[in-house]
Amino acid sequence: MEKENICPLNYTMNLIGTKWKPLILFHLLEGELRSGVLQSKILAISNKMFTQTVRELEKDGLILRKVYPVVPPKVEYKLSTKGKSLEPILRSLDDWGLNNM
Repeated sequence: MEKENICPLNYTMNLIGTKWKPLILFHLLEGELRSGVLQSKILAISNKMFTQTVRELEKDGLILRKVYPVVPPKVEYKLSTKGKSLEPILRSLDDWGLNNM
């Protein structure tokens, strides 16, 4: 499918429309987080799903991954410029949830 024929909402939902992606992106609004800290903020996410989700977010250019050459391994994630541009959307979703829980 040619890019100009893709619905903008469909494009956005393909990037952030899973169960876990918005949560990971939202927590990264706080700033750079170590992998374990980030994962601990997402209740009920498995190691496998966390790894798969951050890889997809990185591939799509929404987060950046930094690996430090130390033992044990240290990995940190932060939002890319493209990821930061989602902040108003993520904050709106959070506000909506707060007002409708």
